[in-house]
Amino acid sequence: MRVCVIDGQGGGIGSTVIRKLREVFDESTEIIALGTNAIATAQMLKARANRGASGENAIVRTVSRADLVVAPVGIVMAHSMMGEVTPKIAEAVAACPAKKFLLPVTQENVEIVGLPPAPLPPLIETLIEEHLKELISEDV
Repeated sequence: MRVCVIDGQGGGIGSTVIRKLREVFDESTEIIALGTNAIATAQMLKARANRGASGENAIVRTVSRADLVVAPVGIVMAHSMMGEVTPKIAEAVAACPAKKFLLPVTQENVEIVGLPPAPLPPLIETLIEEHLKELISEDV
């Protein structure tokens, strides 16, 4: 199972997701950190991703071979994350065949209607307990 965790800016969301994935799944899952910039990738690698790469081309090429993608919802919005998400990144992530789990956290002028705001830790807990555990356990 190849899980791509994508983040930008400082990589805080991605590194938090990766730490929790490692806590729950140990080394049984391949986690690839994809950062819109080198700082985000470095933070996710420190959180124990197996491999990491930065930038538009790395993200575009790698998500096409992912089994699962985990990222903030802004990853499918061109020019989000203060412009770090290029149109090519947004298109590649949206179009990739992998199952996508998008966390509803955004600094953009976007509100997801019908979804109450929630802090990151409970979102990650829900992601793992209600979505990823079954999918990843089936593959191992």
